[in-house]
Amino acid sequence: MDTAAALANFETDTFTHDGKERTIFRTGTGPAVIVIAEIPGITPKVAAFAEQVAGIGCTAVLPHLFGVPGEDLNKGGPLAILPKLSRVFVPLCVSREFVAFATGRTSPVVGWLRALAAHEHERCGGPGVGAVGMCFTGGYALAMATDPRLLVPVLSQPSLPLPITPGHRRAVDCSADDLDAVAGRCAAGDLEVIGLRFKGDKLAVGERFELLRERLGDAFIAVELEDADANPAAVMPPHSVLTEHLIDEPGQPTYDALHLVLDHFRRKLVEAD
Repeated sequence: MDTAAALANFETDTFTHDGKERTIFRTGTGPAVIVIAEIPGITPKVAAFAEQVAGIGCTAVLPHLFGVPGEDLNKGGPLAILPKLSRVFVPLCVSREFVAFATGRTSPVVGWLRALAAHEHERCGGPGVGAVGMCFTGGYALAMATDPRLLVPVLSQPSLPLPITPGHRRAVDCSADDLDAVAGRCAAGDLEVIGLRFKGDKLAVGERFELLRERLGDAFIAVELEDADANPAAVMPPHSVLTEHLIDEPGQPTYDALHLVLDHFRRKLVEAD
């Protein structure tokens, strides 16, 4: 699938905040859900997930933060995957907008994403906004939830900070103040946070989910899947719950995880509107 085909059902727009203009792709109508792609970017499977979000009555909004929009991760076979990932990952690690290694910090790009969410809420209406972060961007949805307009944050295989030390493993890429604010919303009954991971994932590690359980209590809805639940056709080890490793068939654990996410968007954003 080429770039044009992957995003054929999306309109293209731009959004500027604090002097930074980025392209966004939008599809659907109804309350907004910000879909923040994993590395290497807005792949066809990320776009397909966004279309499922649009299918329940939401506007899916995909900001282009990195990579080539619509590029297929699997095109060219297994040997082509690592260069694609490296081509995106290495620049992100040295960018001032993205925090890959430090603990106790929110990536600066989250400020831009919060502004985008506020803009899309005003544009699309509804009771609030949803957000999905994936892998490198998994924790962004959590940090965005300091804004009360963010009603459904979803952390799909949150992988930062990179789990190098025990301290990194028991951390999420969110400042202490931001995490306190989100925990306060959870304690007040205003927010639930969904987290998704495969149990054997070496990036989205179990200790990170332990931290979130401790800080967010019963408001943290943790979905931890067996590695055997992942789509065997995927080239990479089990990681991407909603995209590359999804088996989109009833009865499959990844299908159930996908629909748990979609049901939360439907209940909190569409039916509550």
